[in-house]
Amino acid sequence: MKKPSILTTACAALLCAQLSFASTAVAQAPLAAPGGDVVLTVKGGIENTNAADAAAFDLSMIEALEATEYKTKTIWTEGEQVFKGVLLSTLLDALGSDGSVISAIAANDYLVSIPIDDETFEGALVAYELNGKKMSRREKGPLWIVYPYDSDEKYRSETVYSRSIWQLDRITVK
Repeated sequence: MKKPSILTTACAALLCAQLSFASTAVAQAPLAAPGGDVVLTVKGGIENTNAADAAAFDLSMIEALEATEYKTKTIWTEGEQVFKGVLLSTLLDALGSDGSVISAIAANDYLVSIPIDDETFEGALVAYELNGKKMSRREKGPLWIVYPYDSDEKYRSETVYSRSIWQLDRITVK
């Protein structure tokens, strides 16, 4: 096998450095200001903000993030439901989060802590649609953290159910 030339090695290193810089630049891109009513405010250990030491999101900003859907039953609804939203991990990545736990807070000040290294964290979905429709506050919206409860027994515990906070309007990253 032919050994790569110094020029080939240098070009490869330069390309890797450029790609690394580009991905860092994307992760740290400025967050646009919300154009509509703010439905979620995130503060604490985040790099990307658009308000005084916080990130404020209107619904369209959340919908612009990569969407995920779950078909699952819940203990609060009848039959199988379809939830659409953004994974909590995707939201935190967009903000350049460096925390180890989040506090999720509802409009009524109900608060839950969710450790980022918990085995169920990857399933946490910040849902903004239920069965293809936006959720009103009366319907547990506009944001509800849900999990794919039917996909694995680990999502069917009192701890996970308690983290399934509806009327979510604030997150603090610690």
